[in-house]
Amino acid sequence: MHPIDLSLLPSTTRLNGKGSLDVGGVDLLTIAQDFGTPVFVYDVAHLTQNLTRARDIFGDGVAYATKAFLCKSLARLAYESGMSLDVSTAGEYHVARAAGVPASKLVLHGNNKTRQELERAITEGVQWIVLDSFDDINLAADVAAGLRRQAQVLIRVNPGVEVHTHSFLATGNRESKFGFPLWTGDAQAAVDKVRETEWLDFLGLHIHVGSLVFAIGTFLEALDSVLDFVLAIDPEVFVVGGGLGVRYLGTDAAPSLEEWGEAILKRCREAGVRARVLAEPGRSIVAATAVTLYTVGSVSTKDRTTYVAVDGGMSDNPRPLLYDSGYEIFMPRAPEAVRDRAVTVVGRHCESGDTLVRDGMLPSSVAIGDIVCTPVTGAYGYSMASNYNMMPRPAVVWVDQGKATVVVRRETLDDLLACDLG
Repeated sequence: MHPIDLSLLPSTTRLNGKGSLDVGGVDLLTIAQDFGTPVFVYDVAHLTQNLTRARDIFGDGVAYATKAFLCKSLARLAYESGMSLDVSTAGEYHVARAAGVPASKLVLHGNNKTRQELERAITEGVQWIVLDSFDDINLAADVAAGLRRQAQVLIRVNPGVEVHTHSFLATGNRESKFGFPLWTGDAQAAVDKVRETEWLDFLGLHIHVGSLVFAIGTFLEALDSVLDFVLAIDPEVFVVGGGLGVRYLGTDAAPSLEEWGEAILKRCREAGVRARVLAEPGRSIVAATAVTLYTVGSVSTKDRTTYVAVDGGMSDNPRPLLYDSGYEIFMPRAPEAVRDRAVTVVGRHCESGDTLVRDGMLPSSVAIGDIVCTPVTGAYGYSMASNYNMMPRPAVVWVDQGKATVVVRRETLDDLLACDLG
């Protein structure tokens, strides 16, 4: 097996004079030593570049999907880069506002919004609210009327199309809980209802067909399924969602943000869509900008499988367990070494499914105490982390121009007792 493909790592990754790797001008081994492991390491320059690219492609109103990863520093950076932020819970909303993001740059999502969430969003004046059901419309209308404030809204349309992705990540098919079905007439009825409601201002339509979709053609097929409806409604805004896949493995291929965005915008122009076409990228913004560092605790061979156990696992990255997701693995102290030993990288949780990397490859020299690294962990790692087995969540470190900064501190054992009133 060849050495790690450095194109999977953050854009500032460089081989340093000690033979190990720098990201953001900081040695990964130094980060592990100074901040401990497991630790998420984000490249600020790469983040900034991706946020700016999305803003340049789609223009004002394009929103970063915060579910991929959110902390105050990232919310602030996204806002300063000219992006809006897509939030779907009171928690995501609160973090964004705590970071200084104005409500006018927040898009409120969610298929089961609470009255409290809507009251805050409408009172503070969010960019718009994406409505997901008739109950959602009724509640938003009631809240807006009670506050006597207009609420700008989009209708989420379920086009009823299948995309090639994991079944848990498909959001636009006929079995999805999201949106108003186009094929039943509910989407048209929802638009009509909003247009007739005094305190709701209909701005446009929204679709989202799924996540981790690699083929541009899939997005275009989804677009084609709703374009007649979009043309008939003639909205001011048409949001095509996100879901663009990224390369997790060296053998993966994925379109760039530019290729994806330009294909969507071109198809809409050619169809005669007059609306402002926007998107909500998340994974494609943050996934490749981060790596996770772990410390090896044991190396054992059982039958024909070599298990490399690390000090994290499904609590800091549940994606392999949830979606059978694949990752690469390498040792930062030997990034150019041939990875000639087949391994299964497992965590320290009491679950047989606690596997981070199946069929991985590491140099034969891997040993207890080594630092190993999984790239492309910037999306849906920390954001889906848990305290299973009472494991404290890892720290998040930003690296930029030779400086490493903790932006989310590591949880302590006492943090695990913070809500325990026993």
